[in-house]
Amino acid sequence: MKYTTLPNTDIKVSKICLGSMTWGNQNTEAEGHEQLDYALSQGVNFVDTAELYPVPATAETQGRTSKIIGSWLKNQKREDLIIASKIAGPGDYTAHIRTSGFSKEALNEAVNSELKRLQTDYIDLYQLHWPERTTNTFGVRDYVKQKEDAWQDNFHIVLEILNDLVKSGKIRNVGLSNEKAWGTMRYLNEADKNKLIKPITIQNAYSLLNRVYEGDMSEISHRENIGLLAYSPMAFGVLSGKYIKNKARDNSRLKLFPRFARYSSEQSTEATKMYLELAEKNNLTLAQMSLAFVNQRPFVTSNIIGATSLEQLKENLSSIDVNISKELLGEINKIHSIIPNPAP
Repeated sequence: MKYTTLPNTDIKVSKICLGSMTWGNQNTEAEGHEQLDYALSQGVNFVDTAELYPVPATAETQGRTSKIIGSWLKNQKREDLIIASKIAGPGDYTAHIRTSGFSKEALNEAVNSELKRLQTDYIDLYQLHWPERTTNTFGVRDYVKQKEDAWQDNFHIVLEILNDLVKSGKIRNVGLSNEKAWGTMRYLNEADKNKLIKPITIQNAYSLLNRVYEGDMSEISHRENIGLLAYSPMAFGVLSGKYIKNKARDNSRLKLFPRFARYSSEQSTEATKMYLELAEKNNLTLAQMSLAFVNQRPFVTSNIIGATSLEQLKENLSSIDVNISKELLGEINKIHSIIPNPAP
């Protein structure tokens, strides 16, 4: 395994982070523990979850993923592991959790409930899962001003609440997720101006099919020292090639939940075919090439992988030893120039 540090800290994290959003739905508790054990044996020390997991989010399953991690975590050396979690943003999708945004009551309740589920005294990295305001997230390509937007500008207030949670010892660091350039800079500027806790990471989608982060956000990463925790580097499993080759298992995400079509457009499928051909020409699986590409990007702090089987997990972790040469990167960029960001 290779390691880096969370920006502005001395916290060492594995370059590959173990994602968990299938545990409690597509995966059982025993399977989740099996993945955790194997990942730990391979040097992974970084695990990511969220209060709304597993996905799809429902009232019946909410919090199961963190409980699965908690029943495993209580038997581990807590100080050797870095645990990240998130508070759900507002919206109809999460009305079964709460209807408020990032209020003081909501943040305190979310953190306290998550600590109980995880069976731990602290969370190493606590993230805002998506913005309170209405903006273009989760595959929406362009920002359009909303005529009716009841959102309140409370970046400062949210940071003050998070600052108090850090002082209490319940969380150690703060991160953003599914955030845009404007929101990221507002948080960073408010933190600097008021000497409040500064977000150190941002968890956004990033893959061969979605390199939108390389625009404004990668410059922010570089100039403000805020690291990307890349999620969906396999594009819901599309970049394994299993759907193109008709080898997807019955419990694969897109077979179970076909409405998750963010990476299934005609353009995404065509780009995936081209990347698959390139990977095989270089004696790599598409999964290895896709993940190695993300692992080696200079603005990526850690690459969040997920798997529904131990076999998939082993292949995904093997990407850490794959080198994307300058020549191969050039070929990847040629495809990207032909079909840029088909799945934003």
